[in-house]
Amino acid sequence: MHPILRNFLRINWLLFGLMIALLAYGVYAIYSATWMREANFWSSQTIWILICLPMFFVVALVDYRWVRFGAIPIYVISMLLLVATMLFGEKRYGARSWLNLGPMNFQPSQLAIVAGILTLAIFLQNYRNMPAVLRILCCGAIVGAPWILILIQPDLGSCIVWVPVLLAMMFVGGIPKRWLISMLLVGVAMIPVVVQFGLKPYQYSRITTFLNPEADPQGDGWNITQSLIAIGSGGFSGKGFKAPNTQLELGFLPSTIVHNDFIFSVLGEQHGFIGGVALIGAFALLSLLILQVAMEAEDDLGRLLAVGFVMLIFTHVFMNIGMTISVTPITGLPLPLISYGGSFVMITLFGFGLLQSIWIHRRSAR
Repeated sequence: MHPILRNFLRINWLLFGLMIALLAYGVYAIYSATWMREANFWSSQTIWILICLPMFFVVALVDYRWVRFGAIPIYVISMLLLVATMLFGEKRYGARSWLNLGPMNFQPSQLAIVAGILTLAIFLQNYRNMPAVLRILCCGAIVGAPWILILIQPDLGSCIVWVPVLLAMMFVGGIPKRWLISMLLVGVAMIPVVVQFGLKPYQYSRITTFLNPEADPQGDGWNITQSLIAIGSGGFSGKGFKAPNTQLELGFLPSTIVHNDFIFSVLGEQHGFIGGVALIGAFALLSLLILQVAMEAEDDLGRLLAVGFVMLIFTHVFMNIGMTISVTPITGLPLPLISYGGSFVMITLFGFGLLQSIWIHRRSAR
């Protein structure tokens, strides 16, 4: 049997099927959030998925250990793109985080975190015998350079994603737990200082709005207030698709965010508690399947890569859904596989392709 065909047959079909199901549901969700408008966001999302699926299969069928040679070039490219964004990027919602690349707008911070995961995985695998302090400092340098450039934009949401990804990968990479706990405690202690002195005015208002959305319901608290009303009005089973007199149809949920950052608000209104729990359950199953990939990985490199990506997905899901129900501050992070966005679809499918490669080349498959 040809090696490519053999690798294709070894794909984790449950993980693949769940990924495709969520992508399809995402297209439906984008359509259901924008059907009353002229812009065909759902068709653009479909095109991006069809463009990126071949890349997914290429990455899946090639041995994941190519990252030993490709991680550093990808890391350097992401750094150059972050610098270019800082100089020439497009400003949206107070942050200069988008780079116009001709026919598409690209968010380099998304590529940077993937490059960071690849580079961290290689470093943590190759230098297990290095003293813990030096390993922590090196990990901090790998993450710190792009993190500072992203913070300058400023893109607080993408900065937050780095924290759980870094901690999880260092834990799996053998950094002693006492060091990780110490880092976590120092980070928590620094939160009040960062909130008070390190945030832009609009970012500070997001924190205060999160703590008390009723303080300015017509201003900064508008989006979260309307999101809570929409999800709450969906009740147990929801109002249904294209239901009249909804927060979406009446325009109370702003049209600029319903198909990306606040798409869960639309789903909550249309499909209620049942629909929300089903979607969260699907993401929980997705995370468990990725953890299974990590546990059965051939080597530490595969395990580190899988843990990095599962934390990336989990953090996005937690922060995105959390901000729509006022559990977390508004950060602008998309919901993986569901929210509109071509560059994030590309990054996400690249990650899932890498996970499939780790699964295909696991020990039990040999």
